[in-house]
Amino acid sequence: MKLTPRALVTPFAALLMTATTLTGCAQAGGSSGKGAADGLAAPAKKDIAMRLVSSAENSTLDWQAQYTYIEDIGDGRGYTGGIIGFCSGTGDMLRVVERYARSRPGNALERFLPALRKVKGSDAHTGLGSPFTRAWAEAAGDARFREAQDAERDASYFDPAVRRAKQDGLGTLGQFVYYDAYVMHGEADADGTTGFRTIRSQALDAARSPADGGDETAYLDAFLDARVDAIREEPSHSDTSRVETAQRVFLDEGNLDLDPPLAWKVYGDSYEITPGLSDDSRHRPKVGRTSR
Repeated sequence: MKLTPRALVTPFAALLMTATTLTGCAQAGGSSGKGAADGLAAPAKKDIAMRLVSSAENSTLDWQAQYTYIEDIGDGRGYTGGIIGFCSGTGDMLRVVERYARSRPGNALERFLPALRKVKGSDAHTGLGSPFTRAWAEAAGDARFREAQDAERDASYFDPAVRRAKQDGLGTLGQFVYYDAYVMHGEADADGTTGFRTIRSQALDAARSPADGGDETAYLDAFLDARVDAIREEPSHSDTSRVETAQRVFLDEGNLDLDPPLAWKVYGDSYEITPGLSDDSRHRPKVGRTSR
């Protein structure tokens, strides 16, 4: 789900959290990350990836609180909801609800499947509205609905991004850089947007990937340059801080394994992931996300 600055809405707390356990089993690749056997798919690293994305998505590190989230942010893609901003207009929200229906037949969201199929490709709310948004938020109390969101995130975004990064010889930071690009831009170009594949192609024009004998830092620097250009091309985008004051910071520090402590800024607000640090709260307006 592509992410962009959202219009000001109710503030959320930015929470500092220690790593928690998620699933993940892929083997690491790349010229770095030798000590992290599973790369970004290692449970603690996958949680870090989710918190980094959530800092840009929802101005909080508490990504697990976002299963309930749903609203129309006025980006022309209908409703945006869940842990990475699944959208009714782009089809991945539909896929989440279809997964949930297979796992929990007769659930309260299942009756909205015909409407979700009809509004795909538009920003329409026809057949959805407040009954749908209430049902979505309430469904987040069901572990099977949360699992459906997790499964769609992994199938459409996390797993393909990490797999492609490993094929390019990238370590944990590079795998996150690819994942965040998948989430924000989608894999392929759409009308008025530049997708992951084009960003990667532009990076390869500027630097060789580690898999092709290139330097990992130089290649990631070129990829981030192309990513910034892609962000600036879209009318709904303007702020590149999720790259320049977050991912670029980790790269400049030589933290190719994405190891804590991590300190970064998004939209001018500071965040940290420091093992053992007690939770800290700060408030700022949420910023929005859009989809491919």
